Amino acid sequence: MDASLLLPLGFGLFSALTWGAGDFGGGMASRRAHAQAVVLWVSGIGLLLFLLLAQVFGEAPRGRDLSYALLGGASGALGLLAFYRALAHGEMGLAAPVAGVVGAALPVALGALLEGWPGLFPALGMGLGLLAVWLVSRPEGRARPGNLGLALLAGLGFGGFYAFMDRVEGLFYPAAWAKLTAFLLVLPAALRAKPWPGGREAPWVLLAGLGDAGGNLFFLLAAQAGRLDVAAVLSSFYPVFTVLLAWLVLKERLSWGRLTGVGLSLLAMALIALG
Repeated sequence: MDASLLLPLGFGLFSALTWGAGDFGGGMASRRAHAQAVVLWVSGIGLLLFLLLAQVFGEAPRGRDLSYALLGGASGALGLLAFYRALAHGEMGLAAPVAGVVGAALPVALGALLEGWPGLFPALGMGLGLLAVWLVSRPEGRARPGNLGLALLAGLGFGGFYAFMDRVEGLFYPAAWAKLTAFLLVLPAALRAKPWPGGREAPWVLLAGLGDAGGNLFFLLAAQAGRLDVAAVLSSFYPVFTVLLAWLVLKERLSWGRLTGVGLSLLAMALIALG
C-alpha cells in the first residue's frame, strides 16, 4: 500500500460521506420546499461557515485563488441548475447516473493528462469507481432518454467544479468565494421559487448546508494532498452514503444493483489504496 495515498484517500472518503449526508438533508428539505430555495440556503450556510473558519484559523486570502474559485463556483452552480432542470423534466433515471459519471470522468481525464498515468491499481479502482457511481445513483425503473443534453451539462458543471477548485492553494477563502458565486447565480431563480423552507425543514436545511460545506472542504484537502483524479472519484462516491442513509433512516429498499454499486465502491477504494 502506498502511504502517500492514505491521506487523500481519507479526505476523499470524508468528502463523499459529508456530501452524501448533505444530499440526504437537501432531499428531505426539498420534499416540502422548492429545491432552488433549498440550494440558496445551502450556499448561504456554506458561505458564512467558510468566512467564519477563515477568521478563526487566520487564513489570508490569495488573489491567485479568486479566479479559479469563482469559475469553480459558477461551474458547480450551473451544473446543479442543469441537474435540477433535468429532474424537473422527469429525467432522474438518466440525469443522476450520467451527471455523476461525467462529473467524475472529466477530472480523471484531466488528471491523466496533467499528472500522468496513475498506475495499474489506481486506474482499475477509478474505473470501478465510475461504474459504482452509475449503479448507485441510477434509480429503479427505466430512464427516458429524452434530454441527455441537460444531464451531460450537469456532469460537465460538476467536473468543472472539481477541476477549477483543484487549482486553488487556500482552503476557506476559495471555498467561500465559490459559495458566493453559487449563491448569486441561484438567487434570481430562488427568489421566484415557492415554497421556501419553513421551521419543519430547518434541521434538514442545516444538515444539507453543513454536509455540502464539509464535502467541499474535504475535497479541497484531498486534491491538495494527492491527485485530482483520485480525489474526484473518491468524492463522487457520495451517492453511496446518501443511499445508505435512506436505507437506515427511511427504510428504503436496497436493490441488487445498488448493493452491487456499494460493493464495487469498496473494491475501488481498496484498489486505489493499493496503488
